[in-house]
Amino acid sequence: MKVVTLGTAGGPRWWKGDAKDRAGISTAIVVEDRFYLVDAGHGVGRRIRQAGLELENLGGVFITHLHSDHTIDLPSLVVFGMHELQQRVGDPVPLMGPGPRGALPPISSRAEVTPRPVAPNNPTPGIAGMFDNIVAAFATDLNDRVLDSLRPSPELLFDPRDIAIPDSIGYYPNASPTPDMAPFVIFEDDLVTVTATLVEHPPVAPAFAFRFDSEYGSVTISGDTCETSNLVRLAQNTDLLLHEAIDFEWVDSMYEHRTDDEGRASRDHHYKSHTSVEGAIRVATEAGAGSLALHHLVPGSADDAVWAKGGELFAGQFLVPEDLDTINISTPAYSMTRS
Repeated sequence: MKVVTLGTAGGPRWWKGDAKDRAGISTAIVVEDRFYLVDAGHGVGRRIRQAGLELENLGGVFITHLHSDHTIDLPSLVVFGMHELQQRVGDPVPLMGPGPRGALPPISSRAEVTPRPVAPNNPTPGIAGMFDNIVAAFATDLNDRVLDSLRPSPELLFDPRDIAIPDSIGYYPNASPTPDMAPFVIFEDDLVTVTATLVEHPPVAPAFAFRFDSEYGSVTISGDTCETSNLVRLAQNTDLLLHEAIDFEWVDSMYEHRTDDEGRASRDHHYKSHTSVEGAIRVATEAGAGSLALHHLVPGSADDAVWAKGGELFAGQFLVPEDLDTINISTPAYSMTRS
């Protein structure tokens, strides 16, 4: 079992001055000859190829939440995948993620003018609705290839599934997006069991963290979140916790001088929805994680020293992987190799 960090940058942008050229957030969990993809940030298809992974060995796609930096290259997987996944007719790739939000998020208290939501007829689709919209958006291309080249439709190659949140926990997208809860199983095959929990990343709801357990070890991926007790419970004694991290000094430099409603609302969002290096270490320590790796780095162009300071604060192994690094879970040292 190993992890390949396909893309390690967070945020819906291309980072200026990023000497490491980090791609958007995406992670491959590799177990034996199969890999499971968590999130599909920009560049994911190219990174899969550069990592030496074959789409025919894709065991499933798991989307933590529906922010664009986690889903922007899902269309490329769906559309380009029809050229490499022909053998999956009859055994489609599971595509799992949040279901429909069910309600628009509340308007920021900073708003001076009430904003108008987009796509008012269906403003908050889940992953299954997103898949249908992707297919519809590319219908001209897809129908050319289905009818002329006799390619199998993406509708035969992917099995989109909205993750069903247990009714008993009291989840409501605005009033209670992160109730205290036990992790719940969302997927099992012969190699892995995947459990999920709700994490706190307002205003997005639902937002999930995932844990992959195999006979070789366990990997937990935080998704985007502030420090959340549900994640601590999910990650108990995990071999590796991959946790998002943001530099709040950068946030302040970007927004503290802004007095307009957009600037103030953007600063509010970062502080209520993300985790500092120190916060990620607190979560990993409380969970008893054997190793902590920071990813979904914001800003993606930050100096290494911004993240490396965590090595002095975490008692276990502390990693700041670059794109295409490999973290081995099946060895006692949890070694990391760089491609």
